[in-house]
Amino acid sequence: MKKESFFVKKANQRKLKRHQEPSVLAFGAGASGIVGAALALMIYDSKTGTISTVPLLISLLFLVEAAIALLALLLANGQIIKHNEISRPVRLIGVLLAVAIANGNIFCSLAGLILLKKKKNLEYQVGCYMLLVEVLILLVSCLNFFKPWVCDTFFLGMGLLGAVAAIHLISLPLVAAYVKGNRADKKMIPLGIVLILTALTGNLFSLLLGVLLIRKALTKDDHVSISWVDVIKRLFRSQMAVLGAFIIVFLLALSICANLTFDYGIAVDNDYSMILQNPSLVYPFGTDDYGRCVFTRVVFGARISLTVGIFSTAISIVVGILLGAIAGFYSGATDNVIMRILDVFMAIPGLLLPIAIIAAFGTSTANITFALGVGAIPSYARTIRASVLQLQDSEFVEAARACGAKDNIIIFKHILPNSMAPLIIRATLGIGAGVTAVSSLSYLGLGIAPHIPEWGNILKAGSSYLESNPYMAIFPGFAIVILVLAFNFLGDGFRDALDPKLK
Repeated sequence: MKKESFFVKKANQRKLKRHQEPSVLAFGAGASGIVGAALALMIYDSKTGTISTVPLLISLLFLVEAAIALLALLLANGQIIKHNEISRPVRLIGVLLAVAIANGNIFCSLAGLILLKKKKNLEYQVGCYMLLVEVLILLVSCLNFFKPWVCDTFFLGMGLLGAVAAIHLISLPLVAAYVKGNRADKKMIPLGIVLILTALTGNLFSLLLGVLLIRKALTKDDHVSISWVDVIKRLFRSQMAVLGAFIIVFLLALSICANLTFDYGIAVDNDYSMILQNPSLVYPFGTDDYGRCVFTRVVFGARISLTVGIFSTAISIVVGILLGAIAGFYSGATDNVIMRILDVFMAIPGLLLPIAIIAAFGTSTANITFALGVGAIPSYARTIRASVLQLQDSEFVEAARACGAKDNIIIFKHILPNSMAPLIIRATLGIGAGVTAVSSLSYLGLGIAPHIPEWGNILKAGSSYLESNPYMAIFPGFAIVILVLAFNFLGDGFRDALDPKLK
């Protein structure tokens, strides 16, 4: 009997794994419940002895939406086990979950969008994330309505964001109707171009969807598999990896759109009449010891953290690829000279080299980016060198040599494209390390100027008020942790997606 129940249980688990809805609903219910419980801890103001109405309402909404997602999960699991499909009435619960985006609950909103569609292709999933990013940016930007004034470009920016969100909303049913398998109707090419243009807002999901639509519309053979598309499909199987990508894209898009919808002045100008204000609708993260809006400073600070993290990693990758490829391909004396020079750089402790470069050339965003990029070159060079040494004796390399291909052609056309997997994984983790490094330098007073919004600067200012006004340090610290974790999740997802053993 026990043996029979064991096999039944395993069979039920296999049925559930074949459907995407259970995992998404479980994640939505769990994440919403955690956020709702966390918000519930913030409803009581110890200074005034009162209960904050807005956090209370939002907390209740999150908890109710978590309960709805849990109910949908239980119903869906029961129907999948019994009938191997989900009925239409249960799928219609997705409407209640989808509208949860109105209070910023992206977890339940995504679960609702996934639940509504019976047959979900990659394009539909990307479209869901694309829409959620744009709507969430709109909601965050709407918080500026509570301020006494808004920037001159606010209404223009909100109009543009609203138009982009409308395009993204319209694209979802079109994608569901005209994309089948590896083919997309040629009518989707104009939509793909429009979506690529909307990616100027920083929404990289829009760029990805536009490229996917155009690529599949131009595909002549339904049975042709596109390698990078297959990688993206495998990446989207991991909820944590996609969540990491969502956070990164959201922060990138928000930092770009903030130029139109946020007032930079309240992030840098002192206002001594508003010193150390508690979090409220006017100042969601409170104000600092100079009366500056911490929320606005965190929003603009994301731009510097992402810029330094991405471009420092780009410097490391470009130089590391060149040095590692040359060292691995030519070996011998060339390899020894390059590796010994890189060993010297690796012998210098983590932040000491960037500190030395900044001390020599001065503190600026460009210098910090260069310093962090130089410091990370050895690790990328060693990664590429190991891949080149492994591949240079492969049959396709020998065939290229036999055909008379030059060394640069063999390196850049044959070897390096097959060495990208470990490099991509290393790069995603490296960007997170760059974000931590620039924040650390700023915290030590060696990075970005103190008045400029940067997460390390904001955290340093808040560290002096941990007992009286802890929000000054909690929110920028939380932003750093979330962004670094997002890159780590994305890196883990790419590792699994690029592993041929896990296809």
